[in-house]
Amino acid sequence: TWLLIGSCVGVFLWEWSLGAAAQQAIFGYGLIPARLLQGAMLPPEIGTVPALLTVFTSMFLHGGWMHLIGNMLYLWIFSDNVEDAMGHGRFIVFYLLCGTGAAMAQALPDPSSAIPMVGASGAISGVLAAYLMLYPRARVTVVIPLGFYLHVTRLPAAAVLGLWFLLQLLSEMMSGAGAGVAFRAHIGGFVAGLLLVFAFVPKRR
Repeated sequence: TWLLIGSCVGVFLWEWSLGAAAQQAIFGYGLIPARLLQGAMLPPEIGTVPALLTVFTSMFLHGGWMHLIGNMLYLWIFSDNVEDAMGHGRFIVFYLLCGTGAAMAQALPDPSSAIPMVGASGAISGVLAAYLMLYPRARVTVVIPLGFYLHVTRLPAAAVLGLWFLLQLLSEMMSGAGAGVAFRAHIGGFVAGLLLVFAFVPKRR
């Protein structure tokens, strides 16, 4: 978990250091469905990696500070328990497979899209699904805004993560073309996590 957080933060600081050229990094290392599935070419001045590798490089890029902080908060809260149940090596493979499932869920319905997808949220969605299956009765501290008042309470993980997934479904149904958030990736990563979690938890656990 700490390796993943450190990698995402390090890559984002590298993006930030590029200044105006950061947009080129997003296109070069983000997942572009048209490039991955239809062989679309990028301008030669954009540094890049093979299209297949962008499935993985895109998981470590982020579009801004709030994008990074939100994802790293979820990763920090939920991943360590899942990693404890799986073990370090299994957890990394599980995380990358969930991110791959998320990428495919975003790319396949619109293979001609030239919009780059970046962020760890698809892989993290798989981690949330694993947490839901492994620790459904764990209590999660949440902050509920009530006007100008913030109410802090503890709710079962099943309620918190079930509501989160429902919000992703509703957001995907209501979002238009070119939406800034890859809701399909969140859904795909979550479903991948549900399908894979028990294959990565040793039977003794």
